Amino acid sequence: MSSRLVVGLTGGIGSGKSAVTREFEGLGVPVVDADIAAREVVLPGTPGLLEVVDAFGQDVLGPDGTLDRARLRQLVFEHDDKRKKLESILHPKIRDLIRNNLDAISAPYCILCVPLLVERGGYENVDRVLVIDCPVETQIERVMARDDLTRPQVEAIMRNQATREQRLEVADDVVQNAGDLEALKAPVAALHDKYTDLAGQ
Repeated sequence: MSSRLVVGLTGGIGSGKSAVTREFEGLGVPVVDADIAAREVVLPGTPGLLEVVDAFGQDVLGPDGTLDRARLRQLVFEHDDKRKKLESILHPKIRDLIRNNLDAISAPYCILCVPLLVERGGYENVDRVLVIDCPVETQIERVMARDDLTRPQVEAIMRNQATREQRLEVADDVVQNAGDLEALKAPVAALHDKYTDLAGQ
């Protein structure tokens, strides 16, 4: 665990986590993204990918030798035992990579973006929890437009995530993101000042 201030950023699908993360990056704040770490631990040639193939077979590889994520999701989605097996392979590797990335940061504070922070109970490993919040209907509309999904498909994804209320319950700070990108600048700048002060800089 890093000794500097670590802000855990989270939010439901379509809440605008990436947009807020980009705003912090624009202010020079280092960002560690759990989703990126999850992709890096299964790149071709990594022990993670080899273990996944050993556990689930060559069918999870695409023609180019990379992990076929859609195929793997299909295999584990409705099978608790397979999902737990996959998590037992990947989660320790993801945690180690995140820890290494955090340890390499010398800035006063950093953002750790973890989409399933609340679901996984990971907020115990960060100093503050920043929730990106917006109305549920806004989430649904954004994801339908962005990912070309139907409303029932988006609602099914959201049922596997924490509720808006559950996220807000553990939040130390909240950014409301029901508007456009320009509307994010002021609240992110205010939080940047706050986190810099908290970090003692």
